[in-house]
Amino acid sequence: MTLTYKAAVRQGARRPPERARLLAYGTTGLLALLALVTVAVSAGEMSMPASVALRALLGFGDPGDVLVVREFRAPRAVAAVVAGAGLGAAGCVLQRLFRNPLASPDVMGVTGGASLGAVALLAAGASQLLIPVGALAGGLLAALLLGVFAWRSGLVVTRLVLTGLAVQAGLAAAVNLMIVRFPAELAGSALQWTTGSVYGRTWTELWGAGAATLLALAAALVTHRRLAVLDLGDESAGALGLDTSAARLQLLLVAVTLASLAAALAGPVTFVALAVPHLVRFLTGPPTTATLALAALTGAVLLLAADLAVQHLLPVEGLPVGAATATLGAPWLLVLMFRQSAPGRGV
Repeated sequence: MTLTYKAAVRQGARRPPERARLLAYGTTGLLALLALVTVAVSAGEMSMPASVALRALLGFGDPGDVLVVREFRAPRAVAAVVAGAGLGAAGCVLQRLFRNPLASPDVMGVTGGASLGAVALLAAGASQLLIPVGALAGGLLAALLLGVFAWRSGLVVTRLVLTGLAVQAGLAAAVNLMIVRFPAELAGSALQWTTGSVYGRTWTELWGAGAATLLALAAALVTHRRLAVLDLGDESAGALGLDTSAARLQLLLVAVTLASLAAALAGPVTFVALAVPHLVRFLTGPPTTATLALAALTGAVLLLAADLAVQHLLPVEGLPVGAATATLGAPWLLVLMFRQSAPGRGV
């Protein structure tokens, strides 16, 4: 009997994680996120009890508390949550799309391209509302460069990683050149942004990028089930009526959009998109649409936790969150590369 498209989707996800495990993971993640948000709005130089901070977040209480919480702490926390969710989902889609545990926006150069687009608009004195547009254009440029250089090689692991690192290095050099040529009053803010930071985020920046990220996450959830059919192989997927080229392009565009919008809010933060899919697969089992949502939740928790750590736990004052995640990400990437190059694994 010939399988229909929907039947193939069900077959591709025939071994979903147990519902109880998914529910437990999701509940734990939500509770952790709520706890971290509470810490984010209450801790700081002007510390306040959690009950006071949450009231101030709703607009009640002392006007000074309301100002600190709603205009300074809350936007930074929300930016970390939105950017982390976008990075987690983008990494999940890319790794499954390329069947490559090393595929992530920062390794493949997407975040470098987003940085180039955003910094170019900063140099031009554009409005903060246009920064997500520049980041998205830069991310698409990086994806195009990667596709031109690596697609014909079959996207094997080693070639993909080396090509992505080369694209990332070239775009980073272009960004540094632009910063050197910046006027002095813009160079400091641009340099801080390119290290990966959610410091100083405002609601004006969050409305546009946040809304676009939610739409991109919704698109990722809608299109993600096509990956179950692509997992069967291009020939089988084509026989079932799926246009594999169009499906891959749509999924790639969704992933690049998510990563670029995250970079618009937090700069080129590394490690999150690379590590989150591995963590979610380890805890929940084979990938499904539900695990994509859990990857977004995990990314939000991880980036917000990292930002709180650099604010309140590390001895270096003013350390950007991107520096902390990069310190963790470098050894993680080396471990993954060694595992992929081990005997018995194809590269």
